[in-house]
Amino acid sequence: MAHAVIVDALRTPMGRYGGALAPVRPDDLGAHAIRMLVARTGVDPTAIDDVFWGAANQAGEDCRNVGRMATLLAGLPTSVPGTTLNRLCGSGLQAINGAFHAIAAGVIDVAIAGGAESMTRAPFVMLKPERAYDRAPVLHDSTLGNRMVNPHLAVMYPPLTLGETAEKVAELFGVSREAQDRFAYDSQR
Repeated sequence: MAHAVIVDALRTPMGRYGGALAPVRPDDLGAHAIRMLVARTGVDPTAIDDVFWGAANQAGEDCRNVGRMATLLAGLPTSVPGTTLNRLCGSGLQAINGAFHAIAAGVIDVAIAGGAESMTRAPFVMLKPERAYDRAPVLHDSTLGNRMVNPHLAVMYPPLTLGETAEKVAELFGVSREAQDRFAYDSQR
């Protein structure tokens, strides 16, 4: 098994809903991070075997392969593939895991991994009508939580938002809100 190492790391900026980053598309945000990482490390872009990119929402501007789009926008050669992974809030970490696994398995040598989101830019979405000339489409806000939930799945697993999930964790496992906040803070340092 090959030995995988992290050569450098940086993060995309975090903003507030509707804040200063509101006009920045997630693919542009990802491209900026990729460009800066390549510049900081001095890696030859042609040596990059793959880009693994996490995106949880994938309902708007990041609905296509945002990993590939960010790779191209970053100016990497078209020979460098990019893929998008979705494990909801763990998408960026899953991208890192995917890169690690590919390197450890000896499939590739050099990868970039990360993720980008913009909940501010998450669109309202609607299903295609089930019949022609449907005059009552239902809009869903894709900002938070599951949308267009399968009713059969909702019976087994009622959909919860992140805030509700945090409260459930606190209730079920005796983890206080303060401990959750401390863990979240420490994980970003």
